[in-house]
Amino acid sequence: MVLLPVPLLVAALPTALASGGGGGRRWFGGGRGGSEQQRAAAQAAKDAAAESFYELDTAQRDLRISIETISAVDSSPRARKALDDFAALGRRIDEVSGAYITAVDAHDLDRHDLDLATATRAHNELTLAKDKLDRAREELDRFAAGLGPLLEGAETQLARLAPAVERAKQALLAASEALDTVRGSGLRADDLAARLAALSPELTRMNEGAGRHGVSETLQRADRVLREAEGVRRDAERLPERAQEIDRRLVSLRTRAQALTNRAGSVEPVLSELRRRFSAACWQDLQSVPAQAGENVRQAEAKLAEASRAREEQRWPDATALLSTVRALLNDTDEAVSAAGDRLQRLTAVQKDPQQEVDRTRFAVRDAQRLAMAGRSTPDPRHAGPLDDAVGRIDRALAGLEGHHPDYWHFLTEMETVRETVARVVTEIREERAGGSRLRR
Repeated sequence: MVLLPVPLLVAALPTALASGGGGGRRWFGGGRGGSEQQRAAAQAAKDAAAESFYELDTAQRDLRISIETISAVDSSPRARKALDDFAALGRRIDEVSGAYITAVDAHDLDRHDLDLATATRAHNELTLAKDKLDRAREELDRFAAGLGPLLEGAETQLARLAPAVERAKQALLAASEALDTVRGSGLRADDLAARLAALSPELTRMNEGAGRHGVSETLQRADRVLREAEGVRRDAERLPERAQEIDRRLVSLRTRAQALTNRAGSVEPVLSELRRRFSAACWQDLQSVPAQAGENVRQAEAKLAEASRAREEQRWPDATALLSTVRALLNDTDEAVSAAGDRLQRLTAVQKDPQQEVDRTRFAVRDAQRLAMAGRSTPDPRHAGPLDDAVGRIDRALAGLEGHHPDYWHFLTEMETVRETVARVVTEIREERAGGSRLRR
């Protein structure tokens, strides 16, 4: 063996290492192989983290669509809380996503001089980033599952939106066509045209869509337009019949006014008969009937003339209101005129035979007394008191007919009042017994 000088040995060492001989290859070659394995592990962690990041981002985007659906439809406290919770969750997702991006940017796994320690650190940080992304995804999934009822309700409203808007538009079209038909028959229908024109801004807002005005507001608007448009259509379809009805009422009320004018003239002879045969208390309240009847008829005829003009001008609401006023005036007149004749008839009957009215009232009292005693040994004081008082009132009223100028009208009204009192007692007894029967059952 030839010994080389130390300088030559040192110079030959790199050559030996390069040729692969000796133990040097095992020492240094093993380290490089470990870093390559760790590089591969870090790359796998990077790929796994990227997949988790993509899945989380996709799930968040899908959930944002659901949140926007709820937001467009629902403004309830529960919905607002869901929006706030989603915003908070989004901030947490931004944090873990930012950590992932930072980890990816911090490590260039394609570097040729990547050492074992750096590759290991990259693997650990990327694995940690993936774990955080996965936990955020789990939290997102739980949150999405809890949105089920809110989302279902929102989607139901969205499903209603298009049909509701379409129905409203069809109702507007039908109303417009009905109005055109009516106008074609010679009726102006200005009030209906004004009602239909007032819906034009609502149609514009519906056409602008729920994206601008919100789903709930658009649904409410569509329902309102539908109702009002259908109302215009119905009124337009009924307008020819309404015009004919107004014409019939004008004729009928004119005839009635003329008849009442003639009848009002008969009141004065009736009053004269009442004055001649009965005391002042029996007819004083009727003194104003002739004058009031005449005034009412004059007012009714004036209102009829106004209603006729409104009909000619096709002011249908005005014509209808005026005819209602005429009818009320004529009803009052009819009642007043009839009251005078009825008064004379009733006073004549009671003057001839007051006992018939007494017998009728006593019968009502006795019938009530029998009911009050049914199933009892003594009557209830609440019932017995008014019935006993009724007996006394009958006697006093009958006694009041004695003398030269008996007040027959007071007698008649007193008998009516007694019968009304007795009827109330009977009703109370029956109601109390019916209630007790229900309680026993």
